[in-house]
Amino acid sequence: MEKRIKASQSSSTRIASSVLPYQTPRLRNHYLLGKKLGQGQFGTTYLCTHRATGDLYACKSIPKRKLTCKEDYEDVWREVQIMHHLSEHANIVQIKGTYEDSVFVHLVMELCAGGELFDRILQKGHYSEREAAKLIKIIVGVVENCHSLGVMHRDLKPENFLFDNPSEDAKLKTTDFGLSVFYQPGQSFSDVVGSPYYVAPEVLRKHYGHEVDVWSAGVILYILLSGVPPFWGETDSGIFRQILYGKLDFNSDPWPNISDSAKDLIRKMLERDPKERISAHEVLCHPWIVDDTVAPDKPIDSAVLSRLKQFSAMNKLKKMALRVIAERLSEEEIGGLKELFKMIDTDNSGSITFEELKEGLKKVGSELMESDIKSLMEAADIDNSGTLDYGEFLAATLHLNKIEREDNLVAAFSYFDKDGSGYITTDELQQACKDFGLGDVHLDEIINEIDQDNDGRIDYEEFAAMMRKGDGGVGRSRTMRNNLNFNLADAFGIKDKSLAN
Repeated sequence: MEKRIKASQSSSTRIASSVLPYQTPRLRNHYLLGKKLGQGQFGTTYLCTHRATGDLYACKSIPKRKLTCKEDYEDVWREVQIMHHLSEHANIVQIKGTYEDSVFVHLVMELCAGGELFDRILQKGHYSEREAAKLIKIIVGVVENCHSLGVMHRDLKPENFLFDNPSEDAKLKTTDFGLSVFYQPGQSFSDVVGSPYYVAPEVLRKHYGHEVDVWSAGVILYILLSGVPPFWGETDSGIFRQILYGKLDFNSDPWPNISDSAKDLIRKMLERDPKERISAHEVLCHPWIVDDTVAPDKPIDSAVLSRLKQFSAMNKLKKMALRVIAERLSEEEIGGLKELFKMIDTDNSGSITFEELKEGLKKVGSELMESDIKSLMEAADIDNSGTLDYGEFLAATLHLNKIEREDNLVAAFSYFDKDGSGYITTDELQQACKDFGLGDVHLDEIINEIDQDNDGRIDYEEFAAMMRKGDGGVGRSRTMRNNLNFNLADAFGIKDKSLAN
């Protein structure tokens, strides 16, 4: 079960000299490496301690000698970008930092001290239906989030789900994005990757898309309920033959005692035709998963749309500040959003038109009204040019965990506080609006909303409070928010597709 397959690539390709496109400090200047936590095919994970704070993390160290071709280097760089791209999800292991020296690439991540889901299955034998439903809802929720952000995991298995602590009610977290890729709706892949037992039949046929993740999750669900994989053999080729042609066993114990609804969901997840297979969204709406009090067709906002909605509620200063923050983020932190931008910018012009946004949403099954798309566009189009350039798109789709970081807040405040006085004045705000190409802006109204001590200017604490507000930074006045915060939740429902959460 632990072996991972990956089709070999030609080692004759010129090998890159480094994975990261920038130099980093030495890992050991900041962290103390401790005991070995785990061993993967490409790297070893160690316990590590932050020297300054004493906080504990996990460090995945990848020896560069194992990166035998240019594609291997690109795979590691993509893994770093994808982890940053998915970093806001509560059930995905958070990446804390990346370091590189002449011998290793190190990925420092949050520590999950509760062990693998795989080990808990071995201890329990199998889970009750209620427990299994709770776990698979988390697992498929991660899949739905990945797909809506244009990411395919490609290696879902119980070994890649960790508990954050040893308790029974510990939080489950997804890890190991080493085989994950960015993809676009309708895009097909041919490289054979994954793990025996969990790999989808279309991967073995070398023609597949994001539906493979739902198959793998279906295999995990079968194992959770029965303790054994649905398709097995003595050798890899025997396993693969069963995956391609074998029948599901619902006759052996414990299946006669398992509900028809659970079996129905497994059949739909392990449908061999990916076009007929249930989607991640549909899994989450299946009667076996949802509470009876929840409508199964309840729309789910994609992550990108929910971020755009948040952005639309913000005042002009906060929108400009996000643009400043977006421009100073590292490539690894925004790589995923760059892929999403390219997905929507179909003519590669460097800006997204109304038609491209409309077509991008339509391509993934959205039935959003044109008027709502126009409102969405206008909210994100900071300079009123009629299109979204790359910087505007980044600003509007950044996740809050990037916005609230102290170093980003200080840099954004300094941008507006041109004379370094420690205050943003009306004149400085006016100049910033001019620099960003903003037209008619009610500066007094913005300052009054943020200026808590009523001295006619904005200090850093007031600025930081505005940036960290969950209400879009509008503060005491709700007028602007009410005008901009149109209701997308009723209009947009992700079904099985993926634009960009």
